[in-house]
Amino acid sequence: MISMNTVTLCYLLASVCFIQALKGLSHPASSRRGNLFGMVGMALAIATTAVLIYSLAPAGKELSGLLRVLIGLVIGGILGTLMARRVEMTKMPELVAFMHSMIGLAAVAIAIAVVLEPVAFGIGSAEFALPMGNRVELALGALVGAITFSGSVIAFGKLSGKYKFRLFQGAPVTFKGQHWLNLLLGLLALGCGVIFVMTQAWWAFGVLLALSFLLGVMLIIPIGGADMPVVVSMLNSYSGWAAAGIGFSLNNSMLIIAGSLVGSSGAILSYIMCKAMNRAFFNVILGGFGANPGASAGGADQGNRSVKSGSAEDAAFMMSNAESVVIVPGYGLAVARAQHALKELSDKLTSQGVTVRYAIHPVAGRMPGHMNVLLAEAEMPYEQVFEMDDINSEFAQTDVVLVLGANDVVNPAAKNDPASPIAGMPILEAYKARTVIVNKRSMAAGYAGLDNELFYMDKTMMVFGDAKKAIEDMVKAL
Repeated sequence: MISMNTVTLCYLLASVCFIQALKGLSHPASSRRGNLFGMVGMALAIATTAVLIYSLAPAGKELSGLLRVLIGLVIGGILGTLMARRVEMTKMPELVAFMHSMIGLAAVAIAIAVVLEPVAFGIGSAEFALPMGNRVELALGALVGAITFSGSVIAFGKLSGKYKFRLFQGAPVTFKGQHWLNLLLGLLALGCGVIFVMTQAWWAFGVLLALSFLLGVMLIIPIGGADMPVVVSMLNSYSGWAAAGIGFSLNNSMLIIAGSLVGSSGAILSYIMCKAMNRAFFNVILGGFGANPGASAGGADQGNRSVKSGSAEDAAFMMSNAESVVIVPGYGLAVARAQHALKELSDKLTSQGVTVRYAIHPVAGRMPGHMNVLLAEAEMPYEQVFEMDDINSEFAQTDVVLVLGANDVVNPAAKNDPASPIAGMPILEAYKARTVIVNKRSMAAGYAGLDNELFYMDKTMMVFGDAKKAIEDMVKAL
């Protein structure tokens, strides 16, 4: 029989691995090591829990309980492996949202099981009610878990963009009195939580769950596609706090530590994302951002304006004669799966003596770090990849900027137009370069629905078409 001291020590070692995982994932160069630490920590936590379940099972039932756990692990492991192997890079945001929803649902399922059969979890007894402290933890864990689940389902639909259901479409869903309704739902959910804590009434716990599921939907539907990177990081934080809350109920130090790490890191990342998008942090928590009244009219007058367009060969000629080139990747690059062709273009330019760098905006793509992952997959040299704050001062001395499928993150209106819905949003200052080349499929507006002044500047040349084909043509021309 395993001792609790040994269990605590194993959980502590797993927690150290998780901390090292977060540290490693803070930079692309160490991300593989961070992932390895995370896998080792999770394997150790799972093995410790399995042995603990075996040792605590009633006499004669050790194998049956452990067998059920192993069956669940095998099924989950197979499904996770299949999804990881099949998922495309452009579908990673949806996969992340799906994983968040599963964490929220797991927290809810555990809370329901503890409320129905507390004795099976070593809490309370058949004669006495659940301790009040456990009721508080269960109510909070279930509330956050339910919000995480339903909110992540809506985020999944919005990120996917292939469902006709109105709530799953990228455009914000808003109506009069929406925030007051959200406030009412929140207060009712908290009220039911208080009733459950004070009386252990099952009906109050059930109503709490129903209201929380509805609140999760209501918090996410007013958020537009442009703001989804912040939503993904915020839901990540919610899932961590849900796990931590359930960890307190089960007196499981591993869940508490791991959940707190995920919750706090997700909250910090959300704050960074908000700064990068000029959003108020508390508006994110309350689901009050995403509906920019003026955004939908952004591209209304573009039909009366002309742009200067050129071919991929023209772009290759301009870059080959430059001393420095900065490449700004966006979601269009991911859609075209052009990262490997871009690596070949970068190598060609570098071999001709051109200094090539990559500029990454914090919210480029559909989730935090999307572009970093994309470039890392193509084995771009890490020393060539720069974050926004590190590269912005270099644009004025750059000969050519190549913008690939990015839009709002290079829109000068954020700097030059106080009336713009994105006014004040930090951007990559590509407009300061001597020459700008923009590759897009069309003149369609970005997620914010705004026309981009960068496209109409005299220094800008548009290269229309699929990013992968355009880059491959540039490579041939070089």
